[in-house]
Parts: sequence; structure tokens; C-alpha cells
Amino acid sequence: MPTLLVANRGEIAVRVLRAAADLGWRTVALVTDSDDAHGRFADRAVRLQGSYLDVDAVLAAADGCDLVHPGYGFLAENARFARRCAEAGLTFVGPPPEVLELLGDKSRARALAAEVGVPVLAGAEDGFEDFFRAHGAVVVKAVAGGGGKGVRVVRRLADLAAAVERCRAEALAAFGDGAVFVEELLEPARHVEVQLVGTTVLGDRDCSLQVRHQKLVEVAPAPDLSPDLRSALHDAAATIARAVRYTGLGTVEFLVAPDGRFAFLEANPRLQVEHTVTEQVTGLDLVRAQLLLAAEVEPDLAHTPRGSALQLRVSLTSTGRLSAFVPPTGPGVRVDTHASVGYRAGLGFDPLLAKVVVHADDLETALRRARRALDEFTVDGARTNIGFLRGLLDHPDVLKAHTGLVDSLPREDTGARAPVQGTVVAIESGSVVVEAMKMQHVVPIGDARVLVEVGDTVAEGALLAEGVDLAVEEKAVEVDLDDVRPDLAETMARHDFTRPEAEAKRHAANRRTVRENIADLCEEFVEYGGLAIAAQRRRRSLDELVERTPADGLVAGVGRVNGGQVVALSYDYTVMAGTQGLRNHAKKDRMFELAEQRRLPVVLFAEGGGGRPGDTDHGGVSGLDCMAFHLFAKLSGLVPLVGIASGRCFAGNAVLLGTCDVVIATRDATIGMGGPAMIEGGGLGVFRPEEVGPVDVQVPNGVIDVLVADEAEAVAVAKKYLSYFQGHAEGTRTDTWECGDQRLLRHLVPENRVRAYDVRAVVETLADTGSVLELRPEFGRGIVTALVRVEGRPLGLIANDPGHLGGAIDADAADKAARFLHLCDAFDLPVVSLCDTPGFMVGPDAERTATVRHLTRMLVAGANLDVPFGFIALRKAYGLGAQAMAAGSLKVPLFAVSWPSGEFGPMGLEGAVRLGYRRELDAIDDPAQRKEMFEAMVSAAYEHGKALNVASAYEIDDVIDPADTRRWITTLLTGPDPAPVRTGKKRPFVDTW
Repeated sequence: MPTLLVANRGEIAVRVLRAAADLGWRTVALVTDSDDAHGRFADRAVRLQGSYLDVDAVLAAADGCDLVHPGYGFLAENARFARRCAEAGLTFVGPPPEVLELLGDKSRARALAAEVGVPVLAGAEDGFEDFFRAHGAVVVKAVAGGGGKGVRVVRRLADLAAAVERCRAEALAAFGDGAVFVEELLEPARHVEVQLVGTTVLGDRDCSLQVRHQKLVEVAPAPDLSPDLRSALHDAAATIARAVRYTGLGTVEFLVAPDGRFAFLEANPRLQVEHTVTEQVTGLDLVRAQLLLAAEVEPDLAHTPRGSALQLRVSLTSTGRLSAFVPPTGPGVRVDTHASVGYRAGLGFDPLLAKVVVHADDLETALRRARRALDEFTVDGARTNIGFLRGLLDHPDVLKAHTGLVDSLPREDTGARAPVQGTVVAIESGSVVVEAMKMQHVVPIGDARVLVEVGDTVAEGALLAEGVDLAVEEKAVEVDLDDVRPDLAETMARHDFTRPEAEAKRHAANRRTVRENIADLCEEFVEYGGLAIAAQRRRRSLDELVERTPADGLVAGVGRVNGGQVVALSYDYTVMAGTQGLRNHAKKDRMFELAEQRRLPVVLFAEGGGGRPGDTDHGGVSGLDCMAFHLFAKLSGLVPLVGIASGRCFAGNAVLLGTCDVVIATRDATIGMGGPAMIEGGGLGVFRPEEVGPVDVQVPNGVIDVLVADEAEAVAVAKKYLSYFQGHAEGTRTDTWECGDQRLLRHLVPENRVRAYDVRAVVETLADTGSVLELRPEFGRGIVTALVRVEGRPLGLIANDPGHLGGAIDADAADKAARFLHLCDAFDLPVVSLCDTPGFMVGPDAERTATVRHLTRMLVAGANLDVPFGFIALRKAYGLGAQAMAAGSLKVPLFAVSWPSGEFGPMGLEGAVRLGYRRELDAIDDPAQRKEMFEAMVSAAYEHGKALNVASAYEIDDVIDPADTRRWITTLLTGPDPAPVRTGKKRPFVDTW
């Protein structure tokens, strides 16, 4: 026997508990101190440690249960809650999370409806004012949720902005999501919805009688629909259900114009409040069917339509304890409620008190029965809307209503009304003050008679005072727009970060301030945490901390670089030597999480001395639970990371710098995993900061990727580097580009095959003018690694340098190339390889550098690329080194071509001749004749391995005119542009080495 937890309250909790009991299931109800009326209908009641919307609290209460029914409302459409239920081993009574996400997002649901051919109204997710000008009156709607919350009709452009903000706030409070969209207003129109069980249609309902988008009366079946229109609505609902393979209970809602046109409104993947009328006209128990489906039992949906039914929602309009509660009874009358005498009526929850459901053979009889039922319903101790509903049923158009009918009716109870649902906190002379969400709303009432008391909870639109038809005018107050209030003046003063003395010292040392660097790097910079100060209030006064530790030594925020957003952070060396304090660690965490969420590149100015031991405002001990290093390292491979070092960069600052994809350093930089104090403390000697890790150490050893003269050049290089990875951000893919005369390429590789040449001249000529950014030029010098552009498009380039070791690939060069290939692959940059290598470096000295591991690292990196890769032999392409330059084989690249100077072979020609013809050469005694024979054999081998001969055996794709090289490269870039947007990492990380 399964156990069901009902994660809701009120009448729907009672309804579900009863249905489960009829199936013989055990039941558990959630109750609170102020709301436990439904608990008596369950086998067991659990007191909720939180709210009904608190997912963790609900799941904690579900211990020992098998299924969870969310009722209707927020949890019923919450995909996260459904997933958490599954993770906890609980069956969620409703559709799968993926369907909840799709249909619960009104914008995506609209797109789905349009995709499957169901009519939709014109709408927009941004550019609201332009949409209004084009379409006229609109409805502003929350993307998430339902129940009429977060919905406003706007008929004047001047009211649009306020309505959007009101809807955002209401949706955020109700559903945790403030996203909204607008849709053209269709009026007059009826609101008709179709009931589904899976993809089976069980009829329709009219829900047009509503006040401020909150349904009041529902009718089944919807009256006055032609057979063709009813069939079309049913087909449209079933089409949407089939498109998502819908399971469980749900409804698809439509607006129907007087001329029979209809448009998709929304889909509700849950049990509806008004399911009762469909039950009455079908004889089916829909909640039972829903529970059976969740238990993987197919319900019997066979039925014969019978008569008509109405549902009337009886709601509270004030608080109070019920002294009398007598629901109506009799033939064809059903009342779903959780209330009874003694019930404490409050409006902290949904004010729905009871649902009066009537059924009869025809609609007119059902309407008369509904009037009688309301006349019989007695509620004392709290005010309700029964009288209003009773009057509404007497309206001559009640069965021909459109959605605006109720709101257009004159109200007999004139007076001041509550602008929001909230609590009365004050009654002052001429006004009532209502508080909601910690915000007080002053409602003018003039001399009207007050109907509420302090402490009362009131619904939006509830009458606060009566006796006069109020038209209380608020006096216009003239405002001095230039006046600065004291609270604003204090805030503006705290945002004045100028520190003349500290700035003068920086300038005297030919250094920039932190904010000057950020301003040069970013446009439209928005700073996070500028008001933070060092966590040293136990040691220093607040005034001293504000003056001496602005931003806690880390300026951080979001700005634009090349037109694209980036996260920018800079340590401030004038604040405690740029050390890492408690608050700036928290800021780093915030910014790194933001970079992950928004997929934003990060630029870090890393000058500083590492951890700060002087912070006192915390209860920690080791500080090793700091998350900043983990969060930053986790960004590797997800977004480009740019580090800039100027001056001293030690310890934790150096760790963050070394985590970056590219390290840009000024000539005065000194970088080390520990500063002088740490080195001396470890008994390793006494050194000046400039002796720890100067650039003449860190450039040739490969730590620094790009060496620059000063901070201005560092910023320029950072912008250039980012441009290669920013897709279509401004200034990245250029529509206008220039390049050198490509005929020069015909002359840059000497005809003498043993003469060295400048491969960088080849790269500069081949690439767009000014587009080459070489990385680590002084490390692993046998291979050039550079970011370049060809016809404005970014790509990576590797090239052997015959000026170093004759182009042979040693361990450092292989490491450098492997790491560069990882970088390009992680961010979908195509790669071009310019090959001129006699192979891998060999010999005892080479083996002392672990070449077996390092050289194969390059092969592994190339073999696992999935970006477009092209191979061009400039001259020598020998052995495994050439294969490494070709990602493992000449058959792997998108194209493999050669310049006429190309020569190929399993190893260098001279070595191959000596090794293969040693016996023949040793048999010649005369040295001169032996040399002559050797040269003849080399010449024959050269002819055999010439590019033209290799192409004739179709081992390469072509031998090309060097001047035509750019055309071959552009063929590499004819795939999807830009690269597909990724939802996560392509590679786990980019190797820091």
C-alpha cells in the first residue's frame, strides 16, 4: 500500500486526501501552526518546518512516503521540485520535469503552439514599447506560474513601464521568476480551456467570469460553441499534448473571439481548481485518475457526457474566526472545502474558502440551482464574496460573458480599496496604511467609514472604507530634481574612491591606478562590492577602513571589451599591498560564479602579495575553506581567462595568475609562488622581491605568454587576445581587413633547402595585417604558436621555426604546441599548421628532458581535436614530428597541402641515406667518391620525397602556389559560423602548462 504526501493546503489538500483514501492508500498531510484544518483528513499530519513553497522543508517531511502530490499552484509546475522528488526516490504526481519546464514557461509554450500550427497572438519578450506602438493595447504576462498572477492589461503607452515592473515584482514574489513578456490584447474574448488526461480530451470549460484575471465562475461544457469550433479547440489541445508526449492531468487554455477565431493562451501541466465541473459532466474522478497514472495504472476514462455544471469560488474578503459555517446541500450540489465552525480565516494564504459546484441536466437549471445554493450558504465571523457572486448570477449576460465583463460592472460597494494583498498596519486621519512585502501603501479614504482594523489581512481590491464614492485627489508635490537627500549624499560620498596621496605615488613610479586600468580596459563598467572594506573592525575604526581599504583592495565588476561583456577584477596594490582579504575573497567568489552563470570571459590584474593575515572579523582558523581558487580554476575551459601581472605578484595572486589561459606581464613584473617573506620564513634565504621571479626567468621558462612594456600595452594586448574568442562581439570578426602582397610568400622559403629563414615573416604575411598575437615566443622556440586572423576570422596557428634546432621539435616545443591546441579546441578556434620540421629531437641529451612523454603529448592533443584543422608543408615534413604537426597523420586534417619547396619522408633525407645505405657507402674507400655517392643518394631521395611526387601518390591533397595559401585556409572556415553555442565545457579544462 503506497503512502502519499499531499504538499498543499486548503480544499485541494482535502480533495486529494479523500481520493487517495478511496484507493486504500495511506496519506500524510502538511500543516502549519496557523493552517491545519485539512490535517484531520489524513492518516498522519506532519508539521511543516518552513513554508509550503520551501522545497527542502517539503522533502524533509516526505520521509517514509512513496508519492508526492503538489495540489495546484507553485510546486505543481516546479520542475526543480519534480527533479528533487525523483532524486529523493519519490514519485511526483504530475508530468516529467522536462514537460513542466516547457509548458510552465509561457514563452516556450507559445513557441511550441506556433510550431505545431496552433494559432497564437503576436507577442514580444523585449522591445515592449515598440511592440505597443505596432499592435496597440497589450497584456503583460509573467513567463512562469499561473492563476492570473503577474498579469496586467495596458491600454496606454504611458502606463506600460509601470505595469511591466509591477508584473515583474508580482511574478518574482509568487513564482521566484520575474521574467515577463507582452502579448497583443484580444477583446472582447471568451476564456475556454480543454481538459486533458494524457493526450485524451475530456471536454471543455468556460472560465470567462473573472475579476482582475482571477477566475470566479466556471461552466462545463463551454456554452454557445459551434460543433466545428469545439472540435477545433479539442484538436489544438490534443496536438500540443502529443507534441510533448503529455502524461497526467493538464489543460490547454484558449481565447475565443466573437467571430470564432481562437488563439492559444497557455498550457497548465497540473490539476486545475475548476476540474470539478468536468468531473460532474463526465462522472469521472479526475484526481483518482491522476493518482492511478502516477502509480503506472491506466485509469478507465470511458464516460457519457451528461448535462451542465457550474463552479463558484467562494473567497474570503476579510479575516476572522468562523462562528457559523453552513454549506448548501441538496440534489446536484457539491461543496469542496476545508473549513468548519471555528476555522480561523486568514488571507496569508489563498483566500479560497470553498468551491460550490452544481450539476443539472441543462444549463438553465444548473444556473437556478447555483443561485439557490448561494442563498443557502451561511458564513459568519468573516466577510466573503457570496453576495457578489449571487448578484453576478443575476446578470443577464452571465452565460454569454467575456473576460472583461466582471471588471466592467459598476460596484455597489463604492469606496477605497486595497491596492495589494497585505496587512492593515495603521489607520490614520484620512488614510489606511496597508503593508505588503515590507512595503507600506498609503490609501486615501477621505471621510469614509473605515471597515477594517489594524492587523486585518486584506485581499487586493478589498474594500477598506465605504459610504462615499471617493475621488480623493493626491496633491501634486513639486520636487527639486537636483536636490540630494542626506541618505543619497552619504552614499555618493562613499563612492568617491579618489585617494590623491596613493594615486600620486603610483604615478611617480610610472604606474597606473587600479581604476585607470579598468577604465582603459572596459566600457560601461559596473562595479560590484565597491563599498566593501577590510574585515578588520576589531583592529581599526570604520573611518580608517573606509579611507585606507576601499573595495577591500579588489575592484571587480562587469564591463564591455570589444563590445562584449566580461568580468574584470583588479587587485589594488595601494590597499595593503594588493593582498587577498576576507571581503575581496567573497567578491571573487561572486564574480567567478557570475562568470560561470553568464559565460563571461574574465580579465584579472593580479598585482599583489597573496594572503592577508591581518583580517580579524571572522571565526575561521586556517582559511583553507576559501572557495575562490576552486571557483576560478573551475572556469578553465569554460570561458577565456586573461591574467595581467605588473609589479609584484606572489603567492595566492600568482596562483590566480597561473590559472589563466594567457599571462601578460610588464617588464617590471616579478612573479613567484612565494614572496620574500615566505621564502625567508622557510629558511631558503633572503631575497629582494625583484630577485624572486623576474621576467628574464619567467619569459624563457614559459610562465609568461606575452611580455609588454607597461600597463597600457598590457591592456591593449588583453583586448586583442579576447577579440579572438568573442564570436561576433564588436571588433572581433572584421568585415574590412587588409593583408600583405601574398606573392611575397613565394620568396620567403629559400630555394636552398638547407638555408634557414624567418618563419615569423611567413606568418605575418599570411595573416591579416596586424592580426598576429604570438604566445610564449621565448619558450619552446622550435614552434611558433599564435592567434591570427584570415579574412577577419580568428584561428590558431602553429609553425615550426627552422631557425631553432633546424625546426626539430623538443620537449618544450611539444608542450607548448599541445597546450595551444587544447586552448584552441576548448574555444572552437580552427587551427592551421605550417610544417617545416626534420622530426622530433633525439639523442641522450634530449632524453634527459623526458621527450618520450612530452613529444607524445603533442600527438595526443592533436589526435583529439574536433575543430577544423589544416596542414601546410612549407618545406620539411619528416617522420613523427611531421605527423605530430598534422594531428597524427596526413589523412587527418581537413586539408593537407604543400608549397613547391615541400619534402616528405619517414625521416630526414641525410639520416635515411646513412642508415639505409651504410653498407654501400662503407664499401667505398675513397672519401671524395663516398661523399659524391652520398650526395647523389640524397638527391635521389629528395626527388622521391618532393611534394609533387608525394601528391602524385595522393598522400597529400595538392601542391599549391604559396600565394594561394589564404584561399585554402578560408576553406577551413566555411563551417558553422559562429561555432555552436555550448551549454557547458567542451574540454574539462585548459592545461596551464
